[in-house]
Amino acid sequence: MPFYKEILLAACAIVCMSSLKAQSLDLIPAPANYSVQDGKIDLYKGVSLNSEIPPTAMKAYRFLRFTTHFGYFLRLGNKSVSLRFVEDKLLAEKAFKLISDVQGIEVSANSESGFFHASQTLSQLIEMKDNRKFPLFKIEDAPAFSWRGLHLDVSRHFFPVAEVKKILKAMCFYRLNVFHWHLTDDQGWRIEIKRYPELTRIGSSRSGTLLGHASLKPLIRDNTPYSGFYSQEEIRSVVSFADSLGITVVPEIEMPGHAQAAVSAYPWLGLTGRNPGVWTDWGVSSFILSPKDSVFTFLENVLTEVLELFPSKYIHIGGDEAIKDQWKASSFVQAKIKELGLKDEHELQSWFIRRIEKFLNSKGRQIIGWDEILEGGLAPNAAVMSWRGEAGGIQAARMNHPVVMSPGNPLYFDHYQSENHSEPLAIGGLNQLQKVYAYHPLPDSLKASEKDWILGAQGNLWTEYIAGSDQLEYMAFPRAIALAELTWTKKDKKDYPDFLRRLEAHRKVLKRMDLNFRDWKNE
Repeated sequence: MPFYKEILLAACAIVCMSSLKAQSLDLIPAPANYSVQDGKIDLYKGVSLNSEIPPTAMKAYRFLRFTTHFGYFLRLGNKSVSLRFVEDKLLAEKAFKLISDVQGIEVSANSESGFFHASQTLSQLIEMKDNRKFPLFKIEDAPAFSWRGLHLDVSRHFFPVAEVKKILKAMCFYRLNVFHWHLTDDQGWRIEIKRYPELTRIGSSRSGTLLGHASLKPLIRDNTPYSGFYSQEEIRSVVSFADSLGITVVPEIEMPGHAQAAVSAYPWLGLTGRNPGVWTDWGVSSFILSPKDSVFTFLENVLTEVLELFPSKYIHIGGDEAIKDQWKASSFVQAKIKELGLKDEHELQSWFIRRIEKFLNSKGRQIIGWDEILEGGLAPNAAVMSWRGEAGGIQAARMNHPVVMSPGNPLYFDHYQSENHSEPLAIGGLNQLQKVYAYHPLPDSLKASEKDWILGAQGNLWTEYIAGSDQLEYMAFPRAIALAELTWTKKDKKDYPDFLRRLEAHRKVLKRMDLNFRDWKNE
């Protein structure tokens, strides 16, 4: 081919690519397939329904009509474009189609979740455009994974309901759909349990908080009392709000370790007989729950109230970092291990978790725990959240157990975002935006049938070094947006440079959300 023709073809390719990007809908996450045509659709005057709304589309319709991010919603009117909801049995369960022309918009899906996904996409299109005008389009899309999660630890530092709801609204905008709420730990018990009022009267307050990094010696504390918890009414408010946004709230009640706050409230839950006080340090406390019958009665009573507040299929029971020194030193525990015919303390923890699982299964729920619950034998119906790399998740998937991938590298958002000295104090590590975006939850070492057990992935916000809302948002965004795309968009459709281009188009939206995001241009 003559040289001038190569130059001409290259120039044409650049023009075509520029034209395509100019017509981009700038959606995040990127859809599986879409096309844009000449013309504009104008929703400023609202919409008119030109067909009956299928029952499966009612939640999506209510979301578009009454749930807003920035005060925008679909208004009904006579001089407006039409809106039509169509059940399409040929579509996969969570898939949808959105088609617009100058007359109106047609929303097609085969399930409530499909219609809701479509409504979220349409909502983002509307709210990305200040004048509520956008190109004519056709979108065909479906999520790559069912678990697109974000975790928030409120035990180390407490965050008010308003901030939790602000995070939920941002999650909805980017189609993250599981909010993992870490409610209990050594440093604070944050959920009201009416049967055991001391859990919040005593367990929600610590006498001080560590200053600086936990690696610095000697440790320095501020000696300022720190407290906070959610009433059951506040919990219901958050769960209801999340449901309206298509988000499931999964509570975490830690056991048998990370239990010092609970033992402080009721010392008989432990093995020493003394009140250790709610912990003022970071790290892992040695206080662990006793495996006696009265403790299981306590846990079942606590979980009964938790189940009344949270309708989620999964209940997170922690199970991580349970230091077993007190079990090893207890004659009662050692006799219990012998009585049960167990080999060691790891098998005792497995027995402990299995007993809790049996109770939750009897209530129609399933447990999910950190990957330490694999040690000593995995409970029969348990799901595993793999945080110490992917090894635990791979092992669980090969055992035909549901898995959520949440490896600290790169999905812990309490890690540093760059090596810039201007970054706020963090626990350590380095999880840059590009590193988060590049993650894929399906390990190559798994067979195709084993990959089916991977529910998805989750980013985690541990808050030892995140003391306020501004810093929480700074650490979460835009990494949580990258998480949204890696859990929604198929791997072969991901494109980091184009993600950054689209993210730039979202800058004004993030400001409108009043989110204190980190500027990705400062990588």
